[in-house]
Amino acid sequence: MVVDGLDGPGEQRCAALIGRTDRRGRLLWSLPKGHIEEGETAEQTAVREVQEETGINGVVVAELGSIDYWFVTDGRRVHKTVHHYLMRSVGGELSDADVEVTKVAWVPLSELDTRLAYADERRLAEVANRLIDRMENGRQ
Repeated sequence: MVVDGLDGPGEQRCAALIGRTDRRGRLLWSLPKGHIEEGETAEQTAVREVQEETGINGVVVAELGSIDYWFVTDGRRVHKTVHHYLMRSVGGELSDADVEVTKVAWVPLSELDTRLAYADERRLAEVANRLIDRMENGRQ
């Protein structure tokens, strides 16, 4: 999860989300994610996928956890593990140029629990918010 305004006031912090249209035509908002390419670490993949899917450059601040799930494609079951990291936005411009993405948006952290389509990602957003609070309290 890449966050803009990480060091600023809480109400100004936003995460870059991607929207994809499902088979029923609904726009579902989620965190950027993708496949680890040969020779990449999970952290490098996270940084690359955020840049490819949102246009935003990020640097990893902390690990948030992993999500495991199964899905069916071409009649076969596939298991996927996605590693998530808290990232600081360090530049770039929000873009939906990636063909897999319908829309991208900066969403206030306070709205992630109602905007994110998947419960596992909503839980990760809660972890990120708690971590950001601890980081902020450590600076004071």
